[in-house]
Amino acid sequence: MELRQLRYFVRVVELGSMGRAALELDVTTSTLSQQISRLESELSTRLLQRLSTGVVPTGAGIEFWQHAQTVLRQVEIAANAAQEGRLSGAVRIGMAPTSALRLALPLIRAMRERYPKIRVNIVEGLSAYLTVLLDARRLDLSLRFDMGEDPRMHVRPLLKEYLYVIGRSDLPGMPRGRSTRLEHLSKLPLILPSGRHTLVSIIMNAFKRRNTVPNVVSEIDGLNTLMGAVQTGMGATIHPSSAVSVTNDERIVLVPIADKSLYRCSILTSHPDDELSPAALATRVVLREVAHGLIRSGDWEGASILDEKGLEPAPIV
Repeated sequence: MELRQLRYFVRVVELGSMGRAALELDVTTSTLSQQISRLESELSTRLLQRLSTGVVPTGAGIEFWQHAQTVLRQVEIAANAAQEGRLSGAVRIGMAPTSALRLALPLIRAMRERYPKIRVNIVEGLSAYLTVLLDARRLDLSLRFDMGEDPRMHVRPLLKEYLYVIGRSDLPGMPRGRSTRLEHLSKLPLILPSGRHTLVSIIMNAFKRRNTVPNVVSEIDGLNTLMGAVQTGMGATIHPSSAVSVTNDERIVLVPIADKSLYRCSILTSHPDDELSPAALATRVVLREVAHGLIRSGDWEGASILDEKGLEPAPIV
């Protein structure tokens, strides 16, 4: 017995005509008649009485019609519940603090507009820490900064962020041009996170390639404290542009580093698709759309879109 046969039978009884039911159901009369006959054969009873003016249900047909209506209503309720339930629940997303400054609130707003029943939980932390949480299934999605292969995970490049010198305009040694180079920063007092950060590895390797030793005067892991130290003039830092979102001090300036090899890639990582909830799959799509939308609109300074191969798409002319 098929749901299609139940729907056919119920509509025939309601309309009292094979021809009218076939027209409404967009099937041929012969197809409809065959399906009803198969249903009667399976039940071993006559459900409809054929008359010259149409069809009427037999006694058994009336009983079956009542129960068939109940079954179809329950199927509709179940389908609606499944459709609503698949896009509800909590989705946990890990981000570094600088990524969260640009991305977290726009993502939450977009999710509320598109999927109001999905609750987004943002977890901030170092890339390595977030990877541990993802491995332990305490996160559904995570943004990390390394391109390492992991066959257990769904890994896709998301965006590239170029780095800036960020400091007070009156800080001695702070570059004043439209851009600067690393080799010109050897005497500039720098405040950086500790060596556990992927960002620090990128910066230190870049200095090493230029045979230049940076003047690191302090290591601070917390972004708010680090930027507070920069704001008081204790030193400058090298970060993506998103780091200045924690301060509105007009004395703070950003100077691009004129080295296109000095950047940080954000990689969107999750468990394989078949292990993610529908809510997490939907959130992953929205996260990518929001991030790329911020870049296209110019609201994410110094960032560029990466395709799934980790390449920057050619500009549209």
